[in-house]
Amino acid sequence: MTIEKYSFGKIVIDNEKYTNDVIIFPKRVKSDWWRIKGHFLQLKDIESILDENPEIVIFGTGAYGMMKIDPEVVSELQNKEITLIAEKTKKAVKIYNEKSAQSRVIAGLHLTC
Repeated sequence: MTIEKYSFGKIVIDNEKYTNDVIIFPKRVKSDWWRIKGHFLQLKDIESILDENPEIVIFGTGAYGMMKIDPEVVSELQNKEITLIAEKTKKAVKIYNEKSAQSRVIAGLHLTC
């Protein structure tokens, strides 16, 4: 999967436009990703990601970095030896496009703030 364009509130993945937060799996996009506590990412919010056994998980924390990550998420990924990359969404998109062809990468992207 390739992200062609990201701007505040919009993303284009493989020629498909999305306006809700997304999880990009290797062969599909979950187009309605929302966290239980909105801007606070918890373990419960990433169960579907963990089920896929990725090598790398990239979180786009929003255009302004408003989404925060629970330390339990960080610990769980470390315990499973999954590389965690968390950046503002614009930078996360760039990293995803660089790494997705080489590894089992999943990205959870917050598209707005």
